Amino acid sequence: MEHKPGTFRTSIGGQALIEGILMRGPEKQAIVVRSPEGLVTKVEELTLIKDKYPILGLPILRGAVTFLDSMIRGVKALMFSADYFPDDEAAQPSKLDLWLEKHVPAEKLQNVLVWVSVLLSLGMTLVLFMLLPTFVAGLFHAQNAALHNLIEGVIKVAIFLAYLILCSKQKDVRRVFCYHGAEHKTIFCYEAGLPLTVENARIQPKHHPRCGTSFLFVVIIVSILCSSIVFSYVNWQNIWVRIGMHLLLLIPVVGITYEFNRLVGRHDNALTRVLSAPGMWLQNFTVNEPDDSMLEVAIEALKLVLPEEKNKDRW
Repeated sequence: MEHKPGTFRTSIGGQALIEGILMRGPEKQAIVVRSPEGLVTKVEELTLIKDKYPILGLPILRGAVTFLDSMIRGVKALMFSADYFPDDEAAQPSKLDLWLEKHVPAEKLQNVLVWVSVLLSLGMTLVLFMLLPTFVAGLFHAQNAALHNLIEGVIKVAIFLAYLILCSKQKDVRRVFCYHGAEHKTIFCYEAGLPLTVENARIQPKHHPRCGTSFLFVVIIVSILCSSIVFSYVNWQNIWVRIGMHLLLLIPVVGITYEFNRLVGRHDNALTRVLSAPGMWLQNFTVNEPDDSMLEVAIEALKLVLPEEKNKDRW
């Protein structure tokens, strides 16, 4: 089924969890998890850093701030959902676990684990999609910056595709990707102005132009374009210079990608459909068809974040 433009576009977005959904609206976010005992919900009011520091709400800057904030909130939500599905109930806690429980307050320990998880995720992302491609591309000894950037870009896209394919083959991850589909279908249902029911959500498309998969792909493309421009003015043959420039470009790259995602999210026309087509295709690896129970979770999560003031969530 092809998606027909609905009555509006919403700024509400979400994230798939372990047997659940994180949905984020303009005023609050909601986590809904289907635990063995039934649905578990957690609703939190959103406090945005740009309200305290308006400069961080400016275009480009707001992209990096929003990305980091989303990562932190997403890790917390994943940890919340994971608490209801322990890997092995019979497993004995390690000496480190026992020591931490005894000496570190639970709330402080959770904050530490969240930041460790975020830093590890960022570190792995930098290694896979920046350091490794830069190193491998250097082995080809390209004679000019344009050729080097082309080789590095191909390597980045290849690593990204391999990563998505490997993730999609994992049994537990495939189920998370089904919840990903439930999130997309529910948002499409809401944007179409239809009552939020399983029947209406079921027939909606599962690929959404504002998906995180599309965002990550555009980050790679924008980084390639930015590198092609900047590397023309620096000593790109030096690997440390290349790494340093990639690090300096992180904020503008994420910022430009965020603005691109907003553009695609706000408009539905021939141009935006062409621009979002590659990212939409990549969602074949990260978005699966959900069952009705997953749609119920996504619908409940969306309902919990709907703003009291009508139209406040519209672009």
